[in-house]
Amino acid sequence: MITSVFKKSTPLNFALVVILMLVFFLMYQIQDLSWFGSAFLIFKKATTFIILLASVFLIDFIARRNALSKDSSYTILFYFLFLLFFPSVLDNTNLIISNFFILLALRRLISLQSLKASKEKIFDASLWIFLASLFHFWSIIFIVLVFISIIFHVARDYRNWILPFIAFFIAIIMFMLFATVFNLNVVEYILKSVKINFNIDYFTNSYQNGALSIYATVALFFVISMFATLSSRPQLLHTSYKKIIASFFIGVLIYVISANKSNDLLVFTFAPLATMATSHIEVPQLKLKQEMVLFVLIACSLFAFFSQL
Repeated sequence: MITSVFKKSTPLNFALVVILMLVFFLMYQIQDLSWFGSAFLIFKKATTFIILLASVFLIDFIARRNALSKDSSYTILFYFLFLLFFPSVLDNTNLIISNFFILLALRRLISLQSLKASKEKIFDASLWIFLASLFHFWSIIFIVLVFISIIFHVARDYRNWILPFIAFFIAIIMFMLFATVFNLNVVEYILKSVKINFNIDYFTNSYQNGALSIYATVALFFVISMFATLSSRPQLLHTSYKKIIASFFIGVLIYVISANKSNDLLVFTFAPLATMATSHIEVPQLKLKQEMVLFVLIACSLFAFFSQL
């Protein structure tokens, strides 16, 4: 039944996901209504939700435009369910903005396969990644994905290797202007941002630990499925799927090394994992298996969400 609803991409499916996102977003926010008396905080919450919605529509666009989805709504459903695993991310504006910029970069890098306007795409993707790093520094590691994409498609033109460095200097200029206007201590900001911490001891309760364990199990399942079925997929899509896999592991690496560690940092893995989950569910198989995967995932995400409220 669930698979039948989201098998096609329709306005009704999008509306359903938007309504569900709004309901769960408000459900999390009403735990503490102190923000309700501040116009600035209300604006901040509304902006955060709008960027979240934009992220959902963007990952759907990436998947369908690049044939990573068979014109279904599974990608947005999975992305929404992964958000529920770690509800505190709904309050982390910096990470949500950073992830949105990474999605913009991913959109340009995956479309590089067409070889049209390749230099513009490389430059744009690099700039989006550097801008993302202003909101969470270690998202800068996604620049590796730019060079991976260059190797896959346009390695012979030396100018393509220079473009990310040009984007880097432009991002620095923008950052310095921002620091000047808002009187930001650049040295202190950089020293604070580049800290590394490999310890995973930040849990304040066992439910956060449980949510992470369940999410890791779900992620492992879909990643193994992707590796197992990659060779049987159309050759034309292999590089796109490899970029998706690489972006997932980069997201995991960001989580592992970030200093101010929390489950929220796994937001960088949501989009690639949602794409891999869609790929798994769309593989020809018994409908019962599809329903079971979706049912188990929905049950796990709801348990993780409500247990952490």
